[in-house]
Amino acid sequence: MKRKTIRSHKDFIVPRDCISARSGLFLLKTKPAKISGDARYGIIVSKRNFKLAVQRNRAKRLLRDWIAYSEDLMNPNLDYIFIAGLAILDADRDFGRAAVKNAFKKITKQYDK
Repeated sequence: MKRKTIRSHKDFIVPRDCISARSGLFLLKTKPAKISGDARYGIIVSKRNFKLAVQRNRAKRLLRDWIAYSEDLMNPNLDYIFIAGLAILDADRDFGRAAVKNAFKKITKQYDK
């Protein structure tokens, strides 16, 4: 099943004390889910870091693929916001999938505390 995505600007706003995980490829921030039991994700790829539309589109495609691979690790009570870093363009598929998986595990560990 395909996950729902965050589309509204106000849903991308996260509190300062949010649970987050950093990778060399992206920053992952979380906030309580808008609809409990239904995790969503949003992707931020800024024009400041990715000058060309081709680069922004590739970064989004890569992140969507990596998220779909590890979506069973998403906590249903959290919404996830991924902020892409420039290094994502040079990452291969397996490395990216592992990075997302580790980030989800780190978030779950912090959330359970």
